[in-house]
Amino acid sequence: MLILNSNSKTKMTNLKNFIKKIFRKFGYDLVRYRPDSHPVARLARLIKFYQIDNIIDVGANTGQFVSLLRDQIGYSGKINSFEPLSSAFKILEIKARNDQLWTVYNYALGDFTGEAEINISENSYSSSLLNMMQAHLYAAPNSKYISKENITIKTLDSIFINIASSQDKIFMKIDTQGFESKVLKGAENSLKKILLIQLEMSLVSLYEGEILFEDMLGLMKGYGYRLVGLVPGFADLSTGHLLQVDGIFSREPSP
Repeated sequence: MLILNSNSKTKMTNLKNFIKKIFRKFGYDLVRYRPDSHPVARLARLIKFYQIDNIIDVGANTGQFVSLLRDQIGYSGKINSFEPLSSAFKILEIKARNDQLWTVYNYALGDFTGEAEINISENSYSSSLLNMMQAHLYAAPNSKYISKENITIKTLDSIFINIASSQDKIFMKIDTQGFESKVLKGAENSLKKILLIQLEMSLVSLYEGEILFEDMLGLMKGYGYRLVGLVPGFADLSTGHLLQVDGIFSREPSP
């Protein structure tokens, strides 16, 4: 076993700090990959602990979350992705073509079944059914809306039987740019069968009519969930203010 004296430890610490400084100069960082310090490692541990075998990916865009699941976490179970934008869905569909356990759907999930008009942002992933607030535009000018598209909306409750069985251990991720509470409203019956939920929560108003962080915590508690994780998200680079986080919730055991 290698034993380092205090002088060697000091040199090792200085070397680590020097390497970190170089990486950070180019916009990177070195972080230990374990559940107490790395969000991907923590998500992997949650998926393993709850034995998740069916993931519902709401607001899939071009499949960024699935790439994380498959390539970084190594999740090999079922995935059902929902993406209403036709341009993003074309890319999503191509990516899912050779994955037999990944099914994609070209519609949104919400609190009603019907048609609606979605605002398409320049960067695609900021597109929303809600109007964008000035705070969002100020922090991310490339999120501005550039067009609109008519889309289909369904409730999760109306299609749940088609994507999950009573034996499935389900994790749902919701990334719908302020529309998260509407997705939950349309899934009230399905939530009883969903073990984990990850969703975006805004600390300030980014989309008109969205539910903010504190109220979302209360809403999730009312649905029978408790907060088990937080992941920093969208921030204003000019001020350093955090504007949005991802909250991870687990279903409380029935009394």
